[in-house]
Parts: sequence; C-alpha cells; structure tokens
Amino acid sequence: MREEKVGLGVIGVGRWAGMLAGAVDRGGEARIVSGFSRTKETRKAFEKDVGCRSAASLDELLSDGEVEGVIVATPHSTHDDVIVQAALAGKHVFVEKPFTLTVAGGKRAAEAAGKAGVVLQVGHHRRRMGATRRLREMIDNNELGMIHQLEANIANANGQVPRQGWRNDREECPVGGMAALGVHKLDNFHYLAGPIKRVFAFSKKLFAGGNLDDVSVIGMEFESGPLGYLQTSIVIPPIITTAVYGTEGNAWSEEDGAKLFLQKKGGGSRSEISVEQGDALADELLEFARCIRGGGKPETGGAEGLEVVAVLEAIIESINTGRAVDVSDFR
Repeated sequence: MREEKVGLGVIGVGRWAGMLAGAVDRGGEARIVSGFSRTKETRKAFEKDVGCRSAASLDELLSDGEVEGVIVATPHSTHDDVIVQAALAGKHVFVEKPFTLTVAGGKRAAEAAGKAGVVLQVGHHRRRMGATRRLREMIDNNELGMIHQLEANIANANGQVPRQGWRNDREECPVGGMAALGVHKLDNFHYLAGPIKRVFAFSKKLFAGGNLDDVSVIGMEFESGPLGYLQTSIVIPPIITTAVYGTEGNAWSEEDGAKLFLQKKGGGSRSEISVEQGDALADELLEFARCIRGGGKPETGGAEGLEVVAVLEAIIESINTGRAVDVSDFR
C-alpha cells in the first residue's frame, strides 16, 4: 500500500532543486524521498537539507519503488533524455522550464511520456502569480477592451558575476537570459493572448565578463492580432513585469505578480488593485501530486512547454538571420 503522500525523487539537486523541495513540502500532498546528482558532495548536502536519502546513480533513483514521480532540475540540454529515461521507468515527470531546448527533443520526450501513460508537467509557474491570474480574468471579462499590445520585462544582475559551469554556456543558455528567465514570459504571453505568430529579435553582449549575451529584445505578433515586446537582461537590477494594453484600459503586473495596477480609459493615472499573490511554486507541485493520484492533466503539460520551445527556436533563428521568423516553421 502506497504512502498517502506522493513519493518524489529529485534529479539535479542544486540550489533551485532546494526551492522546489520546499514548495513540495508547502503543498502538503507529496514528499521528497530521494535525490540524485552526479557529485557526491552535492547529493549528500541535499540529503541533509531536505531530510531524504540520496541515490548514487540515476538508475538507482529510477528503480526506487517509493519514487512515484521525479522532479527534473538538470541542465537544459539534458531534459529530453532524462524525461525519456524516467518515462521508460514508469515515473511521472515534473521538469523545470525550459521543457527542452529544441522542439525535436520536446516531441521525443512528450511521446515517451504519452506512451508510458505518465504525467508530464513543465514548471512554468509564473502564470500562476496572483496578478497574472487577474490579468487573465480582465481579458476574459472584456475589462480591457480589445487587446492591442503586451509587454514583459524579466531581468536580474546575476551575469555581472558570471555563474560557473553550464549556466555560463551559450549552448545551454542561448540568447542570454531567455532560457533561464525569458521563457517564463513567453508562457505568460501564451496564457494571456494565445500563440505567437512571428518574432523579430536582437541579442548582444555589452558587459565585460561571462559568455552569455547581456540583453535580448524580442518583438512579436500574436495569431490573435496584438503585438508584443519582451526584454530580458542578466546584468541589470531585478525587474519582473507583464503589461496588457487594451482599448478600454491598461493593466500592469509588477514585482513578480505581487502587485497589479489598472488605468481605465479616461481615468487618468493608474491605481493599484488588490490581488492574492498565492504560492505559485507550491501550487504547481501540488497540482503535480494530484495529477499523479487522480489522473488529471496539468495546466502546463507537454503541449504548453513545446509552444514555448518553438518560439525560443524561432527567436534564435531571427537573431542568426536578422529577419522576422514565423513560429509555425518550428512547431
């Protein structure tokens, strides 16, 4: 008989894995039973911090009968291979964003999960922020009128002191901060306005040190009509915003979804609207546990993850060619 709480293993037990483990605990319906990292010191530190055991190999973790599902927080380029291995072992999969770095890899991973009949969830948690949820309600209720433009900015200064290893590798982190940061906003845009039709992108390195681009700017057209703009940087002070502009009003999500401001047509300056911030990380991992137990479908599954990866590939193509690129060429 299984434990009442869903047993989860963590693959890739770095700093962010610790954040996810805390979110699992706050969700209350799952527990971390094991963790794996290639480095013994890293997995032993995770074992001590989380209060679980550690596995000496990926095969050992995947053969653990108490592990019903896995949380994948490994380097981006490894996601598809790890998902396929987990699915073949019959384990449900929660994978951190980006889902994969290529659509081909994402389709391979999604196919493996589908054939195995396991849950596949992608960690796009920022659509769950209180202000983002309220923006969606405003659009659904026509409070902003016809939507004409969307904007987003997501940045931090981590690149001023270049991070080590794969996080400073252009192959693992293409287009500067897009894989680590910007993909969150691509998912938000998809959540708020639907699929992106085409993109035109610029990305460059200005700041000394490190291998990644410092700043990236992407213009886009949505299939539903509006235009959009996304900026991401790894050298400026932290900022996480999303804005939606319509014929009846403008709305801004700021401070990573903690605050929401509204300016109505003819209403002058904007005013703050109260929102419940919630706990987006705990919410998505609670959903993962409930899908495992109840057989439901996660909000951000393989299809949603693939849409973001297709846009990311189109952005890379635009930067390489200096032209606008249709996302449909990569879906």
